[in-house]
Amino acid sequence: MRVGTWNLEGRWSQDHLALLAAQECDVWLLTEVRDDTSLPGFESHLTTAKMSERKHWAAVFSRSQIQPLPDPHPASAAAVGMGLVSCSSILPWRTCGTVPWGEGTTTEKTSRALEQLMAALPVGGLVWGGDWNHAMEGSEYAGSLGGRAAIKNVLADRHLQLATNGLPHCIPGLFTIDHLAVPKSAQIVDVTRIVAEDLRGDRLSDHDAYAAEIALT
Repeated sequence: MRVGTWNLEGRWSQDHLALLAAQECDVWLLTEVRDDTSLPGFESHLTTAKMSERKHWAAVFSRSQIQPLPDPHPASAAAVGMGLVSCSSILPWRTCGTVPWGEGTTTEKTSRALEQLMAALPVGGLVWGGDWNHAMEGSEYAGSLGGRAAIKNVLADRHLQLATNGLPHCIPGLFTIDHLAVPKSAQIVDVTRIVAEDLRGDRLSDHDAYAAEIALT
């Protein structure tokens, strides 16, 4: 199974489609998804809530048939397919405001969002990813160290391993804030950072994409 994540930054074009198609993923956990985003041969489920008029918080796209689940959080989409629950999430960042996060520090907002998410998601049989706005090591640029610790605790509680651990951000010297977590029972065969540029070298998003091939037991 090959699963990927990418923050589309609310953009969509044939170049975006070409980049996604070239990775040959079975499941995409996309964030900041414009409402006309479409992948031929994929079923999709987008969050009910939107970041803006035409931009959904997150979406799950799958080559296999999926059964949409109620959004476990306004900024997360989840669906059942291929024997797994796939969840795509945006988590709070330093300047995120209060909607849909509530009041408090970045750590408090992140912990609260995680608590709501995990109340709705299963223990085991879960693939979870998206733009978490937290690096899992090194300097913390977008999130908070307390938020990072809360995410790591959730990964341990849900028996998940982080496939994207140690991969670089598109900003030199930083680690990725876009992540893929898969069951600890799965073997991570390969994980790749995909530079989000078109053939002319122009950026397609301010985030790179990431994909992991896993073997499920």
